[in-house]
Amino acid sequence: MSAHANTGTVLDRILEFRRAEVDHRKRVLPETALKYGVKAATPLRDFFAALERNALNVLAELKPASPSRGVIRDPFDPVGLAKCLESAGAAALSVLTESEFFRSSLKNLRDARKAVQLPVLRKDFIFDPWQVWETRANDADSFLLIVAILGDEILRDLIALGRELGMEPLVEVHTPEELDRALAAGARIIGVNNRDLKSLTVNIETSFDLVGRIPDAFIAVSESGLRTHDDLAKLRAAGFDAFLIGTHLMLSPDPAAALAALLTPPTGTT
Repeated sequence: MSAHANTGTVLDRILEFRRAEVDHRKRVLPETALKYGVKAATPLRDFFAALERNALNVLAELKPASPSRGVIRDPFDPVGLAKCLESAGAAALSVLTESEFFRSSLKNLRDARKAVQLPVLRKDFIFDPWQVWETRANDADSFLLIVAILGDEILRDLIALGRELGMEPLVEVHTPEELDRALAAGARIIGVNNRDLKSLTVNIETSFDLVGRIPDAFIAVSESGLRTHDDLAKLRAAGFDAFLIGTHLMLSPDPAAALAALLTPPTGTT
């Protein structure tokens, strides 16, 4: 069962839409059919290893739109974006697959992944084991779990199923309580979302506040609101291993150049 109470926020509307959509898709495509799809899926790429390199590991996100900003990139070319971000030094890719609020799809994920050698995370609102099977059947290497929308039992079950299928999920938190729940559920890759999911406001201090509570053996990922090399350098010094960056890259006329600038110290600095 979900841990999330409906309070009329954008998140509530997204979840209402996704639950109806998943219920429909489960009737059209039973889990048994997805399991056959998993057997035919392409070999997994190591998402955990990509984020634990001794580097500024950017999880570059492909998204056409968002609830907070509307359309971000139009036209949206997942193949071209994936290729240019790989060439600019991305450690891995995150691809939105939600259709109504983010205007994307599983096809965008499949197309992007075919174009590169990087591991690819499915970014969506996942709350049902059926969606985890769907994720692997569509060739993703990892997937997002949002603690705020999941109860403890289903959170543990989804993490365990992901591992059974070879996918280590990125488990997202934005409060100390959610972090404690993620750790208790056995998460190994912890994402600290600087965006409040109810108000959609962003505060990078959220990452600094929580990173000290994440065990050193785990992968810590800072998400949302990161725009400069200095942001990444300070967060890495604080203990983060990786950085999920989407809007900043998608708004740039040249996403590859924007990523390269994030990874490179400004001239005159060391």
